[in-house]
Amino acid sequence: METLFLLAELFSRFFLVGLFSVGGGLATLPFLQDMGETTGWFGAAEISNMIAISESTPGPMGINMASYIGYQIAGIPGTILASIGLVTPSVVIIIIISNFLKKFRDSKYVNNAFYGLRAASVGLIAAAFYSVASLALFNSEVFSQTGSFFSAINYKSLILAAAVFVCTKFFKKLHPIFLIILSAVIGILLKF
Repeated sequence: METLFLLAELFSRFFLVGLFSVGGGLATLPFLQDMGETTGWFGAAEISNMIAISESTPGPMGINMASYIGYQIAGIPGTILASIGLVTPSVVIIIIISNFLKKFRDSKYVNNAFYGLRAASVGLIAAAFYSVASLALFNSEVFSQTGSFFSAINYKSLILAAAVFVCTKFFKKLHPIFLIILSAVIGILLKF
């Protein structure tokens, strides 16, 4: 019986994430952080690892993270229910919108609603960027011990992030998977 409640909780939590995370995978991060804090299923460091794994594996980031969390919490049934919970709101909303969109395509209210949703997506993605950047580039424990902002910066990660950013802007023919693999190799080498 306890397993059924856990599976129902997984489905309902990911249903809510799917319902309110307008903008895709990165927009789910604030909701996942809240889920981790509320349930204790995972912490901030695990979210950082999930992002790295989700970005380097095929498929949408949100589904990859839901599958991972579902599997960690309740095995294969958890994977299935967390993933279904995440996509169900989108499927329902798409069906509803597709039926009405033809009628309201030129409505100023519909256009204004989409305008507002774009702004919300940017805000959620910016919040996710801030969370990921602070986890990857800044060591809050060192900052709390020393009080020095500059001693808490992870300079190796900052240089690697800047190098990848430059590569994506100036070497557009480099495939992103190459940069992911190269970054993983450099990360392994830097930890030795």
